[in-house]
Amino acid sequence: MDREFIAERQKGLQNYLNVITTNHILSNCELVKKFLDPNNYSANYTEIALQQVSMFFRSEPKWEVVEPLKDIGWRIRKKYFLMKIKNQPKERLVLSWADLGPDKYLSDKDFQCLIKLLPSCLHPYIYRVTFATANESSALLIRMFNEKGTLKDLIYKAKPKDPFLKKYCNPKKIQGLELQQIKTYGRQILEVLKFLHDKGFPYGHLHASNVMLDGDTCRLLDLENSLLGLPSFYRPYFTQFRKINTLESVDVHCFGHLLYEMTYGRPPDSVPVHSFPPAPSMAVVAVLESTLSCEACKNGMPTTSRLLQMPLFSDVLLTTSEKPQFKIPTKLKEALRIAKESVEKRLIEEQKQIHQHRRLTRAQSHHGSEEERKKRKILARKKSKRSAIENSEEHSTKYSNSNNSAGSGASSPLTPSSPTPPSTAGLSALPPPPPPLPPAAPLPPVGTEASAQLSPQAMNGVSRGALLSSIQNFQKGTLRKAETCDHSAPKIG
Repeated sequence: MDREFIAERQKGLQNYLNVITTNHILSNCELVKKFLDPNNYSANYTEIALQQVSMFFRSEPKWEVVEPLKDIGWRIRKKYFLMKIKNQPKERLVLSWADLGPDKYLSDKDFQCLIKLLPSCLHPYIYRVTFATANESSALLIRMFNEKGTLKDLIYKAKPKDPFLKKYCNPKKIQGLELQQIKTYGRQILEVLKFLHDKGFPYGHLHASNVMLDGDTCRLLDLENSLLGLPSFYRPYFTQFRKINTLESVDVHCFGHLLYEMTYGRPPDSVPVHSFPPAPSMAVVAVLESTLSCEACKNGMPTTSRLLQMPLFSDVLLTTSEKPQFKIPTKLKEALRIAKESVEKRLIEEQKQIHQHRRLTRAQSHHGSEEERKKRKILARKKSKRSAIENSEEHSTKYSNSNNSAGSGASSPLTPSSPTPPSTAGLSALPPPPPPLPPAAPLPPVGTEASAQLSPQAMNGVSRGALLSSIQNFQKGTLRKAETCDHSAPKIG
């Protein structure tokens, strides 16, 4: 229980937690969230998912669970199960279940209609949904299981069924894809993003684990995430930049992350990226700079059409004959538009709050820094010296004025024709000597104009002079003899 030992351990634990929470994959781990916030992450989501799936199987008896695919995804509230059809036991499918997220703005009716519409979406670069259903609190979708796994599995050379942390958190070998793969996969992903943007269908969930590989073809996964209102994998990144404030710009920024991972075999250490490592082509770096650099994050993202015109993708030939089909009724398109605006509005509000918090934190950090403390001490000393000098000057001025007043009182009386000479503030020199005494003048009669114009000091001086003169010239003989009648003698009678 030594105090210094406890303080040292606390500091070490804080540093350990800082490292964990700054790692994007670890910070989203259920164990970490339960440790840091046990009250909000106490529920058993696997158990909740099993209950929902069991209720679904009551009405759909042809499906059967083979095994739960534990922790193959990064989301806490999204669970996966390996499935099979009873009359086709060799085929394997994947069931995904997820509850609603904070960005679910569709009405329950529109939400369920759009979820059930997903199996009708046909596109060469969208992974086909076999079955989809939803209730007021969650959605359940079934897709074919792919043994090759996702684009992230290819980059990290991982097995699709392994837990997410084991597959991607600490890869044994870091190696990017070949240039031709980067060009082809990038072009295919941009084409499907442009298709969704043109349809007015919000996505916002692009990352390497949401891109299924089917031979040399990339196919997009999890279109339902935006309908469910789930947060994006890269949300902690783009919420830092106020210019990335639409779902289209979010998709382009996320594409930058994906391209970086395909090129270098790992995610960027931090965003924005100040300098890019050597790449297979400068055309790759040009696209990365337009999506992940300081200038791009500060000024805004290019469109998918603009990226398709860049040299890296413009010469890629796509060999597909499948015609895209995704018919969304007009009423649902309007509901999607309103929901998309609401999602973007919440994003802008969150970016504003983060910006204000960062400004406040930066100001507090700057104010509390050692350099700033030294500056404040120097300023305080200067202020103290300045006030001391001002007080000294003020005291000197008062002292000089008092000396002038004392000298004037001891000298001859002042008249309007002889004003007091001004004192020099701040100097220690003595005031000039007073003027010589004027000759004594007789006291003017009371009530005359001259007496009315004299100042009180002049009147006092004249009266004193007249009194002295009369005393000096006094002669006893000039006194008039007075007759007195003395009645103090005693009477004898």
